[in-house]
Amino acid sequence: MKLIVGLGNPGAKYEGNRHNIGFMAVDEIHRRHSGFQPWRARFKGQVSEGLLGSEKVLLLKPGTYMNESGRAVGEAMRFYKIEPQDIVVLYDELDLPPGKFRMKKGGGHGGHNGLRSITAHIGEDYRRLRLGIGHPGDKKLVSNYVLGDFAKADRDWLETLLTRIADHADLLAEGKDSQFANKLTLALEPEKAQRPEKVQRKETRESGIDRPARSAKSGGQSHIRQARQQKPANLPKSGPMAAMLKKLFGGDQGTDS
Repeated sequence: MKLIVGLGNPGAKYEGNRHNIGFMAVDEIHRRHSGFQPWRARFKGQVSEGLLGSEKVLLLKPGTYMNESGRAVGEAMRFYKIEPQDIVVLYDELDLPPGKFRMKKGGGHGGHNGLRSITAHIGEDYRRLRLGIGHPGDKKLVSNYVLGDFAKADRDWLETLLTRIADHADLLAEGKDSQFANKLTLALEPEKAQRPEKVQRKETRESGIDRPARSAKSGGQSHIRQARQQKPANLPKSGPMAAMLKKLFGGDQGTDS
């Protein structure tokens, strides 16, 4: 069993708040994947069981208010004997621009009261999907900002972000955070689709996963580059062989360096 948790505050009063983007994301996963059961009250929150890909998943929206989110997460985790690395928490992030995201595993709570509570109950080794809502620019304005509703101008990026998270939620359930980050980035920023290698390097760093070592294939390419820099002597000056060698090593094969 995998656990996907959306953070927010319960009740109609808070439904449209920036602080509730975690609830919104989990609701969209539930809506777009037909295999999930109706929401029901359990573990001091609302839960729904279903499948994402081949993984059995429990969606959870804590009903304890943000500051006590860890109570609900801890109960669900203990009941199903779920390991922290199989838990993903979706929540609002002031330090990311609106519509941006970042995957992370472990670490501190960054001042977020929902994460503070979860860490107190289950430790810090769970995975996080940080959803950018932007910053009001003044620390004194933060409380009213996060507890304020999204503006109409936010609608386009918000709907796109939530939809794409739901589209690729199976990768979250399978623990493929790097692939999820890559897919989501390309969906949100299609201009990067022409540079998948650069995106993969960037999102691997953002996911907190070490960059993989160079493969044997890349090493072979390095040897070819070295070979091209070393011009052999006594090369034929004409004919098919000369043309092939000129293409490989470059330059005029009949001229000494």
